[in-house]
Amino acid sequence: MTNNIHSWVTEAKANIGKYIRETPLEFSHFLSDLCQAKVYLKLENQQITGSFKARGALNMILSLSDQQKEAGIITASTGNHAAAVGHALGIAGASGEIFMPETVSELKIKNLKQYPSVKINLFGNDSVEAEKEAINQAERQNKVYVSPYNNEKIIGGQGTIALEILDQLPEVNNILVPVGGGGLISGIAGYAKNEKDHIGIIGCQPINSAVMYHSVNAGKVLEIDSSPTISDGTAGGIELDSITFPICQQFVDDYHLLAEGEILQALGILLKHHQIMAEGAAGLAVAGLIKNKEQYREKFVVLIICGNKMSLELMKDVIALME
Repeated sequence: MTNNIHSWVTEAKANIGKYIRETPLEFSHFLSDLCQAKVYLKLENQQITGSFKARGALNMILSLSDQQKEAGIITASTGNHAAAVGHALGIAGASGEIFMPETVSELKIKNLKQYPSVKINLFGNDSVEAEKEAINQAERQNKVYVSPYNNEKIIGGQGTIALEILDQLPEVNNILVPVGGGGLISGIAGYAKNEKDHIGIIGCQPINSAVMYHSVNAGKVLEIDSSPTISDGTAGGIELDSITFPICQQFVDDYHLLAEGEILQALGILLKHHQIMAEGAAGLAVAGLIKNKEQYREKFVVLIICGNKMSLELMKDVIALME
């Protein structure tokens, strides 16, 4: 695959720069001492809407034609992508529909209602059913479906994180990235490798839902079931035609798979030592570093802290672990 991602990212930066935050890159004294490395946290939990998803959604929706915006867009999400799309639609002066499973919590529905440009549709018993219905409706209504990851505009937007990291820390040796469908790591890896091909890009996934890891090992996208995980932001499968798969095959150097207890411990470290309340997926990169700390000794390492939406139940579990 030709690396077009660098141009996707630079175009995205010009497109969304005035609407997003350049998030801080914070040095972690605790993790640096623990791992005998120079460890930095890229705080996407401080991004607009509370996660990195704002970058890709804005780039995608601001890139639509007037006709496409007027027709409206359709997407599916139960979390960060939904909020990012709602925010982006407001900026673009467009409207859209978000499909969510009937089992979604009332709190998530209430949070989405703050975006008046969004219509919420409840369908099916899980996220997979809701996503399939959203894609079907987009085809029937001739509307744009905004995938959380399977689109070059989404990937380009997420990749602006790598552009910032390389400006903030030119010495970086490794970037550890949470992985679900692969949009975030595709943008970061494609851009970073084009700038400095020696940078190690490491994907971090929960053992309970490591679809990208197993698919890359198999050489094809696998349809495999996931078990429940506190890293719900990365849970689930990959679209069979996803452009993120070949990008991960080419540009991701390695994967760290994490157990639920390791992810929970990482969230406790973020809360105790950095006063950062982060979602489950944000614990993946921290857990991956700690589990494999010997390979990062004396290296400059960046961990992507991808979002801030920690549920009350997860917060209680993290605090109980710290006591």
